[in-house]
Amino acid sequence: MEFSIKSGNPEKQRSACVVVGIFEPRKLTLAAELLDNAAHNHLSDIIRRGDMEGKAGSTLLLHNVPGTLCDRVLLVGLGKEKEFGDKAYCDAIRSAVRTLNETGSFDGTVFLTETSVRKRSSAWRVRQATMVAQETVYRFDQFKSKKDKVRRPLRKLTFVIDRRNELAAAEEALHQGQAIAEGMALAKNLGNLPGNVCTPAFLAETAQKMASEHKLECQILERDEMAALGMHSLLSVAKGSRQPPKLIVLQHKGGKNDDKPVVLVGKGITFDSGGISLKPAPDMDEMKYDMCGAASVLGTIKAAALMKLPINLTVIVPSSENMPGGSATRPGDIVTSMSGQTIEILNTDAEGRLILCDALTYAARFQPETVIDVATLTGACVIALGHVATGLFANNETLARELVHAGDDAHDRAWQMPLWDDYQELLKSPFADMANIGGRWGGSITAACFLARFTRKYVWAHLDIAGTAWKSGTDKGATGRPVPLLMHYLLKRAGKLN
Repeated sequence: MEFSIKSGNPEKQRSACVVVGIFEPRKLTLAAELLDNAAHNHLSDIIRRGDMEGKAGSTLLLHNVPGTLCDRVLLVGLGKEKEFGDKAYCDAIRSAVRTLNETGSFDGTVFLTETSVRKRSSAWRVRQATMVAQETVYRFDQFKSKKDKVRRPLRKLTFVIDRRNELAAAEEALHQGQAIAEGMALAKNLGNLPGNVCTPAFLAETAQKMASEHKLECQILERDEMAALGMHSLLSVAKGSRQPPKLIVLQHKGGKNDDKPVVLVGKGITFDSGGISLKPAPDMDEMKYDMCGAASVLGTIKAAALMKLPINLTVIVPSSENMPGGSATRPGDIVTSMSGQTIEILNTDAEGRLILCDALTYAARFQPETVIDVATLTGACVIALGHVATGLFANNETLARELVHAGDDAHDRAWQMPLWDDYQELLKSPFADMANIGGRWGGSITAACFLARFTRKYVWAHLDIAGTAWKSGTDKGATGRPVPLLMHYLLKRAGKLN
């Protein structure tokens, strides 16, 4: 979709549709008032008759509004003004774009960006609106022989801001929003691909193509190279699969040569059967989403490259399948990780931490400023936080606060969970340095505590996205989270967030 920014009055816009907001009960926003004045109270008359109350998410499409130059006017309900915040704003943009896309308005001019959102800047409103708009029109139908066709799909969206002196900042925010949206689309596409297509080799090929297209540095480590490094924990997960594992490293070098990189590590289990500790059959198809951590860090580095972000960013993706088989790892097996620490594998379905621990050890060689791993790690995190917030664990409080704030800015929220040493006791093993599970209680915490044993050399955070990486049911599909959170964190570090 094509986007643009402008400043102007709603009644003077020549477009297929002008979009303005209505608060509940029946209160016009400033843009709606200007339009109403030009239309000789046409809008207020309609609202007075009860056709539009302003309830959040509601829309009303009007044709041939007098005194205007546009073909249509779309009224979008914003809910109660005193309750209007980030979520309501995003929902309003989503409703507007969905309606425009379904009613044949191939271009739209949106005046919702002038609406107050907790004193958010115009740049924030434009960046967020761009991301939401792209997300709303996203479709994954490449495997359908008969694709759902939109009669006249929305092709162009113009956001209007109320202050001309903010145009430059809004233009930059628009570019940022488009880049983040493209990163999210990549993450969603990879996540939605079936396991017979999106294999570790496919992820490696995708990384190589990205490197060529965006001038990134790429390295792919094969099984023998990982074995030589002592990554026997990672390799133990791949033993039951015919698909060879890959360790993918991508680098965006936008900062100074001596700047330490931010390192993102993404769990890349392209299908998780549970291994010998086989998962139940219902909903096992959704285990293709177990590589959404990998997808999100690949999406993040793509967005950073599109923005030419002036930082050094390294992405590491340990990738494998987790399958049962004659050579698969058994419960009770003991393996030695790259760090030299030994692990008793009590449950082969707790495999994500087994590939991440070696990747986190490998990350130290880049002398990182910060390391953040992203993983669909535990069902326990879904029980704790549902599908709203990502679980956040960190060995540094400053980093934890920065990530929480980035999530709030991006409306891609995270919630900090405890990482106390008290929980480490649950990982004790009588036969090895540690077990790979800690029992029934506090499962997301003990998983993070396991990873913490491999991250003592640097500042580190862990994002458990098991509840936020994809949706089930009628809206089934990958969400692209936490690409927005990660990008807002990186934008803030780069001094590029307005």
